[in-house]
Amino acid sequence: MKMLLPIAAFAILGVACSPETAPATPAPAPMAEAPAPTPAPVEAKDIVDTAIANGSFKTLVAAVQAADLEATLRGAGPFTVFAPTDAAFAALPAGTVESLLKPENKDKLVAILTYHVLPAEVMSSAIGMQTLEPATVEGATVKVVGSAEGVMVNGAKVVTADVDASNGVIHVIDKVIMPPAK
Repeated sequence: MKMLLPIAAFAILGVACSPETAPATPAPAPMAEAPAPTPAPVEAKDIVDTAIANGSFKTLVAAVQAADLEATLRGAGPFTVFAPTDAAFAALPAGTVESLLKPENKDKLVAILTYHVLPAEVMSSAIGMQTLEPATVEGATVKVVGSAEGVMVNGAKVVTADVDASNGVIHVIDKVIMPPAK
C-alpha cells in the first residue's frame, strides 16, 4: 500500500501535466443587444411657444397677447421675428411698456410688434455681408445690415440668430425697434 500511494500520486500528476487536456467548454455565444428604443418625435414649437420656453421674452409674450397677435404668431407662417428681450423692453423710458399694454394703446402696440415681424422665414445665412430693407408685417421696411461684427436691425444688434420654430425663426435683438412715424 505504501507503494501504491506514490504511484497514484505520479499518475495524477502525469495526467494533470499531460499536453493532452480535455476539450475546453465553449464560451457562450454573445447575446445580441436589443435595439435602442426609437425616441418619440419631438414636435417643434411655434414662435410663441418657443419664446415662452426661452424665458427671456416675458414682456414680448405679454405684449403679443395684449395686442391679440398670439393666434397669428401661432399660425402657419412662415415668420421671422426680431424678438427684443425683457432687458430690451426694460431699457425703454419708464412707463412705456405699461402704457403700451393699456387697451386704449392697442393700435400703437400692434404697429410696434408687427414692425418686428417679416412675413417670410429669413435665416441669418441669407443676409451675409449685405444690407437689405425687407418690408415688415406692419408695412414699413427695416434696415438689416450684415457685417463681420454680426447683424444689425435698425441699430439693434442680433445677439442670437436662427432660433428655429415650427412656423419660422426668431432672431433675438438687444433693443425694441420703432416703426417710422406715419
